[in-house]
This record gives sequence, structure tokens and C-alpha cells, in this order.
Amino acid sequence: MDLVGIYLREAFEGEGCPICRILQRFEEGEIGTILYEHVNDPAVRERFKASLGLCPYHAWRLFEIASSNPLYGGLGVAIIYEHMLRTYLKSFNEATGEGRCHLCSLVEEKERLIVTAIAERMDELLPVYRNSRAVLCKRHYELLLGELEKRNPAFVDQLKETRRKKLENLRNLLERFIENSDYRSERGPSVEESRAIRFSIEALKGLPLGINITNFDAKAKGRKRGIRLGWKV
Repeated sequence: MDLVGIYLREAFEGEGCPICRILQRFEEGEIGTILYEHVNDPAVRERFKASLGLCPYHAWRLFEIASSNPLYGGLGVAIIYEHMLRTYLKSFNEATGEGRCHLCSLVEEKERLIVTAIAERMDELLPVYRNSRAVLCKRHYELLLGELEKRNPAFVDQLKETRRKKLENLRNLLERFIENSDYRSERGPSVEESRAIRFSIEALKGLPLGINITNFDAKAKGRKRGIRLGWKV
């Protein structure tokens, strides 16, 4: 197995959606790079101008990470958004749209590369996935399935069956959690049963990443009906 394969294997040996978790680390790493290296980088700042900084999700993640780390503090965010306010005020009386978020573009490209790399190494990764507690989220399962159909179709049915069994296991754990939450239960829910709540949500919705939230929001707008989720920060 090559270095990329080893990196992916480690992700598949963990819990939850391995792709979401790789992207979460990448997203946080890129925000750290912006705050530590790119605050005064003219080229990066020009990309920020298109979306007046970053999309709502990544703008608040930038603020949260900067605020929680004394190494960054608020200076970098202040410099970026002073520039963005100055840019906005120059066209204050004009109706202008917002362009693509720079960080969203980076994460989506990373996601595409990861899905492709997994599909190409499915013969090595599927046994690891099958025997681990990892469960691909719905989005990444469907993306990987589409890539396998093009690149490695022999593994399509095996991936489907593996996912079905993993979801059935989660459902069984939730069922036991409900049963053992009853006051008549002698033991109460186990740790594994309790953790299944989080992993069941993750299996269907993924982690709260920009790609998951913005893609949901775009679909909601296209339907013209349904309930919009509110994301508190």
C-alpha cells in the first residue's frame, strides 16, 4: 500500500465517516494557514474579495478558531474583514452578488481527490472498512459509489452490502438504547448504544462541514418548500 493508501487506511480504521473526518482536519488546517500565513497575502486576499471574506459557515469557523487559539487571536480576522468592509463600502449603492468562497473551493477539490483515491484502492480499503466502526455518510457513500461505477465496478455491490449491514447495526443499537432507557431496564443504555445516536446522525448527514451545510442549503432553495435548518453560531 502506498503512502496515500496508508493515510486512507488510518481514516477507515476509525469511527464515523472517514471522508468527513479527513475533510474536517483539512478545513481546520487551511483556516490555520490563512490566519498564520495568508492574512497579508495579496493573492489570497483578492480571492476573499469575491465572497466578501468567506461563506457564512467558513467565516464563523475562521472567527471561532481564531478566538479559541491565543496564537492567532483576533488580529488576522480584523485585518481580513476591515479589507472586506472597505471593499463593500466602495460599492455600497450598487446591487452586487457574492462569488464562490475560496475555502469551499479548496475543500471540494480535496473531497474529489479523496473519493477518487479511495475508489482506486477499494480492493485494499474495503476489508478495512468492513471490519471497522467507520460508516460513510450518505453524501460520501453516494459520491464513492458513483466513482466506483466508473473506475472499479467490481466493488459496487460489496460496498452497498457493507453499508447496509453497518446501518442495520446502528439501527439495532438505537433500538436497544431506546429499550434500555426505559425505567424498567435493569442496566440502562451501554456506552456503545449511547454513541450510536451521534454516529447515526453522522451516517445520514455527515459532520457539520461547509460542504455538507452549503449543499443542503442549495437543495433546500431549489425545492421551494420544506424546512430550512437554522445553524446557530
